[in-house]
Amino acid sequence: MTETPAETPAETTAVLPVPDVARSGRAVLDEVATAVVGMAEPLRIALAALLAGGHVLFEDVPGLGKTLAARSLATALGLDFRRVQCTPDLLPSDVTGSSVFDPATSQFTFRPGPVFTGLLLADEINRTAPKTQSALLEAMAERQVSVDGTTHALPAPFHVVATSNPVEYEGTYPLPEAQLDRFMVRLAVGYPARDAEVDVLARRLERRREAAPVGQVVDVATLLAMQAGVEAVTVDPDVLAYAVDLAAGTRAHAAVEVGASPRGSQALVLVARALAVLDGRDYVTPEDVKAVAVPALAHRLSLSPQAWAAGLAPEAVVREVLAQVPGPTTARRA
Repeated sequence: MTETPAETPAETTAVLPVPDVARSGRAVLDEVATAVVGMAEPLRIALAALLAGGHVLFEDVPGLGKTLAARSLATALGLDFRRVQCTPDLLPSDVTGSSVFDPATSQFTFRPGPVFTGLLLADEINRTAPKTQSALLEAMAERQVSVDGTTHALPAPFHVVATSNPVEYEGTYPLPEAQLDRFMVRLAVGYPARDAEVDVLARRLERRREAAPVGQVVDVATLLAMQAGVEAVTVDPDVLAYAVDLAAGTRAHAAVEVGASPRGSQALVLVARALAVLDGRDYVTPEDVKAVAVPALAHRLSLSPQAWAAGLAPEAVVREVLAQVPGPTTARRA
C-alpha cells in the first residue's frame, strides 16, 4: 500500500497567547451571531470543540439553523467549506473521491472528493448507508482516506460538522457507537425564545434575501495558531481526576449498559480547556468541565433496555452523575 505525504502543519506553527485566542474567538462568535440567532451557547461549545481539534454533531429537528451555523463558522474561521447531502444512495467514493482513468497518460488519477476541505458538513448523516458512514469514520478518526489501496492524507485543519434528525427514523441508519464516539460533542439547538424568533424574521425581512452573509474573521494560519494556543494550556491534576470520575460515574450508573470510554473523559477535558481559553483563562475550573459534560458524554452512553423503555434520556443520566460526583476540594491554578 502506498501513501501520500501527510499535509500537516509545520512544527513551527505559531502559538497564539491565551488573551489573543479569547479575543479572536469572541470576534468569530460575534460575526456568526450576525447571521445565526438564538444559538449563543451551542455555538460557543461548537467553537471550543473545533479549537480542541474535534468534530461536532448537531442533533435536532429541521429548520433550526444547524446548516447555517456550520457554514457561518467555516466562513468566519477562514476554512474551505464543502457540504454533502447524505442520502441512502450516497456512495463512499462520493465522499472520499475516486480514481479516474486518464486516456492521455493511460493511468488512473485520483480525483479528491468533498472530504478534502477544511470543514465538511455532513447533512442528515443518519440518512446514508453504513458503508458510507464508515468511509467518513476513517476520515474523522485518522484524518485520511483509503482509495484503491492508497492512503491520502487530509489537509489540516480538518473538521466535520454533521447534522442528524432525532425525530424521523423512517429510512435512516442510526450511527454506530464507534462513529458517535468520534464526535467530540453532540449539541441540541432547541427552539428559539419568542424574542429571538421575532429577531430571525425581522432580519430576514431587513436583508431582503435568503442568504445571510458572514465575513471572514481569521485565516487558516491564525486558526492553527489558536489551536496551538489551546494545546499549550495545562490542566490541574485535580480537574483531570474530576473528569475521570464523571466518566467512571456513567459506567457505574444502573441505567447504563456501556458508559463513556477514556475518549469521553479526554473530550471532556479538551473541550473544557478550550472553553476556559475562550473566557481568557489559562486554567480550567470544575465549572468548565460541568458546562460541557452533557455535550461531551451523553452521546457516548448505551442505556439498558429497561431504561430505554422507561424513556430515560442519556442527558438525564449525565446530569444525575454530575449531581452525585463531588468536585475537587482544591482550586489550584495551572
